[in-house]
Amino acid sequence: MKYALVTGGSRGLGRAICIRLSQMGVPVLINYQSNEKAAGEVRDIISAGGGQAQLMQFDVSDRQQVCDVLDEWEKQHPDDYIAYLVNNAGIRRDNVMFMMTDEDWHSVTDTAIDGFFYVTRRLLPRMMMRRHGGRIVNMSSLSGIKGMPGQTNYSAAKAAVIGATKALAQEVAPRGVTVNAVAPGFIETDMTKDLPQDQLRELVPMKRFGRPEEVAALVGFLCSEEAAYITGEVISINGGLL
Repeated sequence: MKYALVTGGSRGLGRAICIRLSQMGVPVLINYQSNEKAAGEVRDIISAGGGQAQLMQFDVSDRQQVCDVLDEWEKQHPDDYIAYLVNNAGIRRDNVMFMMTDEDWHSVTDTAIDGFFYVTRRLLPRMMMRRHGGRIVNMSSLSGIKGMPGQTNYSAAKAAVIGATKALAQEVAPRGVTVNAVAPGFIETDMTKDLPQDQLRELVPMKRFGRPEEVAALVGFLCSEEAAYITGEVISINGGLL
């Protein structure tokens, strides 16, 4: 059986992506770091809709945790593999750079970049060994494309994810694994609730923030068979904001 793993799957975009993939008939592993209650709510929603889901707790930036948890899962599922990986885990610690602490820099970059590396590296061998390959979707951001003031750390991390996506896509394409990035603009989630939304809406040609479900629909497509010939791409979903 082919499973999906969504890192940072308990809230926001991750929550919507977990639900979307479950609606496609894929059993979902909901990764979370600390908010077990929120992750459990996502699992319950999926179960109520007839889908399959289980919780998977680890810190994506901790290599040992990643290896221990995934090793144990594979021991318990010798005939299954994680064919769909959505690297969604991310945090913001906004500040102008001259006031940014080392901790604020590293917590953001460690989660986005090290997290992508540790989880993806661990799952790639099984993906590449299987005849049907796999799908990797990395969540970047508008910040990683154009940069945003006050988000030097976040912009750097998300730009790095784009570069890694393009390089990895070329490495694994011969094995039937696709690697793409999704770059959302302003989306209605916990990560944007503290932003000046009224002002920011005026910057968006569509005059609104996006919905998590709209981003999840794009991720679902990239994980589908219909997207088998799409790889190494960065797809923006931002209401026309350039």
